[in-house]
Amino acid sequence: MIQATSLKAGLAFIAEGKPYKVVKYELVKMGRGGATVRLQCVNLENGANVEKSFSSNLSFEEVNLSKRKLQYLYKDQKTAYFMDERSYEQVEIPLAILGDDIYYVKEGQVSEVLFWDPTAASGQVEPRALSVELPPKVVMKVAETDPGVKGNSASNFYKQAKLENGLSLKVPLFIKTGEKIVVDTRNGEYVERAK
Repeated sequence: MIQATSLKAGLAFIAEGKPYKVVKYELVKMGRGGATVRLQCVNLENGANVEKSFSSNLSFEEVNLSKRKLQYLYKDQKTAYFMDERSYEQVEIPLAILGDDIYYVKEGQVSEVLFWDPTAASGQVEPRALSVELPPKVVMKVAETDPGVKGNSASNFYKQAKLENGLSLKVPLFIKTGEKIVVDTRNGEYVERAK
């Protein structure tokens, strides 16, 4: 168990049956009353940023997190399939957990997957996948876009483009179908033409 006053940035804990990771910690003391711990957290199941406040005398179960390198195989309507390259064990991760992050992982690519390891108190039997770690920027191929006009190199005008992963984003007018571009995985925006 971990005390509320020990929930510093980077620690993971369970509150109301859900795993959270602390981003920012603040201890607020109120006159004669007890202290309150205010946290900015990330819900490890869905990636949502939330603010939590707890009494300073509460304690929480610490989350055991681990990372495994897994190769992305494919996805269907509800599930993404990964494989451990050493044991050839297949791991199924619901797309609802991965969200849009799965669009930035290419078939055959090895990615680090964050797992919530079970403890006796949690009632879990097997480790549960929480997220795929993405690099801040990835190179993607433009599958479809309007043709660029020769000499049109202004970068402050944008047009719609569809990438190989199915996502759409705005790119400068000079980008053509088949070109590779760098995309920011945090906001899904064009960064630059790939070199």
